[in-house]
Amino acid sequence: MANPFDDESGRFVTLVNGEGQYSLWPAHIEIPGGWSVGGPEGSRQECLDAIEAAWTDMRPAGLVRAMEADAG
Repeated sequence: MANPFDDESGRFVTLVNGEGQYSLWPAHIEIPGGWSVGGPEGSRQECLDAIEAAWTDMRPAGLVRAMEADAG
C-alpha cells in the first residue's frame, strides 16, 4: 500500500491543533485526537498552500505566550 500522504490525486483536509500547528491529512482517514479541521478540504496542493498561508509562525502557541510574558 502506498503512503496516503503522498497521493497527489487524493482528497485532503487541513488540520490544526490547540498549539496552532497545522497538518495535511488524508480526508478518508479519521482525524486524530487533539486535531480539528482548520482549513479547506481539497487537493493535496490546495491544502499545502492553505497551510503555508496560515502557518506563518512555527512556534507552538504556548511558547509564544511564554515568550510574550517574559518580554512584558
